[in-house]
Amino acid sequence: MIQAMNKQVMHSYPGMVALVTVTYNGGENIMAAGWHSYISYEPPIYGVAIGRERHTYQLIKNAGKFAINFLPFEKAAFIQQSGVFTGSKVNKFEQVEIEFEKGIATGSPILKDAYVAYECEVMDRNTYGDHDWFVGSIVQFYRDHEKFQENGLPDFNKLSIPLYLGRSMYTKVDKDSAFVSHQVKDNES
Repeated sequence: MIQAMNKQVMHSYPGMVALVTVTYNGGENIMAAGWHSYISYEPPIYGVAIGRERHTYQLIKNAGKFAINFLPFEKAAFIQQSGVFTGSKVNKFEQVEIEFEKGIATGSPILKDAYVAYECEVMDRNTYGDHDWFVGSIVQFYRDHEKFQENGLPDFNKLSIPLYLGRSMYTKVDKDSAFVSHQVKDNES
């Protein structure tokens, strides 16, 4: 049975981790972000929460643009490293030898191993507690078409999606996961 507690309980996982990339003043950086979301479909808008003490925070604030990248489960160790080390002291791209290309709209790094990526231009930034929520207008989309079915859903015979559980632990959604459809028809009463 659920019970009231006198201390904070945070449980937003399992969830996908986005890799936020940015180019500013001739350098690139990457960080793992667990708090992010699509905000609007039309127009396409994406948001990500970034702590003000993070190196990436100042880079995005100054650049006014960033990219969101999603990597497959096989890259979970890199995802974790991207959230642990600071880009102010380490070049994370060189450290783990991950390749990227400059995005065609913003120049932000687009990871070659990503199965989906978005280039965003900052349109708003608001402070909420110890994080700022950067809101970006998506100006360019990327997708590895081989990893998706014709209906737009992932092809789990070709893609395993990592889910972060917390405390450096990951699991995956893949061909061995259970899938159940709960389609509900509107009876137009």
